Amino acid sequence: MILDLFLKKKCSHSKVPPQVEAGYCPDCGEYVENHWFLVRCKHCKIKRKSHLLGENVVPDTKFCPNCGGFLYEVEKLEKINFIDINFAALKREVVKIVKKFAPATTWVEEEETTQKLISAIN
Repeated sequence: MILDLFLKKKCSHSKVPPQVEAGYCPDCGEYVENHWFLVRCKHCKIKRKSHLLGENVVPDTKFCPNCGGFLYEVEKLEKINFIDINFAALKREVVKIVKKFAPATTWVEEEETTQKLISAIN
């Protein structure tokens, strides 16, 4: 228990479902957005399997299995489909939500006006 205070573990948000665009993590309570990225060979444009390396999306292999090129480009997908699921990399980002409230207004009515309104209703 004492070691937990010194060794703070960063939440991986693994319980946020990958099929939703965003949601709250049940482990830490933070709001998490899911972003999908696809890696393509820059020369032949074929899809390559990819993974996250730190904060960067990189291909699994150094060279393209189709043409042998080493250059690649990363594109962000709006939505994932079942064809691209084997090639895409999932990146979860924490979003800070700032709630803004409308300012409250108050006023004081004179007692005579209130009495007139009450007598007009009756």
